[in-house]
Amino acid sequence: MNPLDAPLARYAERLHGAAGDTHHVASPLGAWLLLALTGPAATGEARAVLADALGVDPDDAAASARALLAAPHPMVAAATALWERTPVDELAEWRAGLPDHTERGALPDQAALDAWARERTGGLVERFPVDVTPETVLILANALATRVSWADPFEVAPAAELGAGSAWAGRLRQVLRTPPFGHRCWVSTTARAGDVAVHVAPARAGDDGAGMLVVSVAAAPQVPAADVLAAARELAVAAATVPDGPVPGRRSLFDLPLGETPLWRLREEPTRTFAPDGREERATAVLPCWSARSRHDLTPAGFGFDAAARALGGLLGLAEPPFEAAQSTVARFGRYGFEAAAVTAFGMATGLPPEGVARVADLRFAHPYAVVAVATDEAGGPWHALPVYSAWVTDPDDLPADEAD
Repeated sequence: MNPLDAPLARYAERLHGAAGDTHHVASPLGAWLLLALTGPAATGEARAVLADALGVDPDDAAASARALLAAPHPMVAAATALWERTPVDELAEWRAGLPDHTERGALPDQAALDAWARERTGGLVERFPVDVTPETVLILANALATRVSWADPFEVAPAAELGAGSAWAGRLRQVLRTPPFGHRCWVSTTARAGDVAVHVAPARAGDDGAGMLVVSVAAAPQVPAADVLAAARELAVAAATVPDGPVPGRRSLFDLPLGETPLWRLREEPTRTFAPDGREERATAVLPCWSARSRHDLTPAGFGFDAAARALGGLLGLAEPPFEAAQSTVARFGRYGFEAAAVTAFGMATGLPPEGVARVADLRFAHPYAVVAVATDEAGGPWHALPVYSAWVTDPDDLPADEAD
């Protein structure tokens, strides 16, 4: 398991918890990485607050962030930048500890910041998440961007296959169905979300073995979003860590009752099988296309950027400097692939800124559910099994006309 899994899971719970059960997408990793880079500047109470937000010692967090950003995953383009109105000697030591490839320069105007966000995310994020004002003294930012194609594209199915009880079935015309091979589907029991339907779509891996899994997890409709997202993180990490082995909590379909539920339709049909006990299990899934665009305010206490402002402000002789911290995130999940990007920014100011028998399960992602995209690396590099993006899907999209059969 990646050593950053526990602290990132804790930070993700805070970030998604603030967004609640609204349709949204976020990159807890992007926010955590940016916060980690401020850690070495902190002392005293600010350092303790940063340690609590990061879940690890701030110096260790900064070292992990530098390692990740020094060797970006092939499927996650990463960029970091520091802009200052006037570089000052008081920040020299902290500035020198930033990743080697950090872009540096004079504080740009808003149009240039927006252009940076577009360029570093391939046009996915159109506007920089914080505003530059005459009082702004520095901005620290990072960008993560992903565009991947499925190793095996989805097939198309009528939306009615989501089930008569799904409100989405009446709204949509067509949805996605798993192809005959390549995707993984199963039912797991989890500590926080109970029994869940799980779908794993692998992206086309590069020659170096680096890839990405996009894991969708649906629980019973009454389960809180926070619990489904937590379960999705655990299952995504497990799927990346043991790609061909048994996933913890996986249930035999023969242990579940036949019939219809909001999560699946379970039936039996005759088949020919070489299974030793004559019992074979298969699972498919139907799920909608979806897209999301979100902006997350990272200024409240708990996200750690208040302590980051005190730490850097202390070096400049500013006791409680005004600051702004935010993340803009976008993602799209479709028939042929997945794309997502996040720009996270922290700006500090000197004045107030703006804010035999086969049992077959047809899994149904037919009500709000969680999605986690996790990086993989057969060589076991620092990105392996690291969740990069996560989403709570409540507002699906219809299949685009140019992707329909």
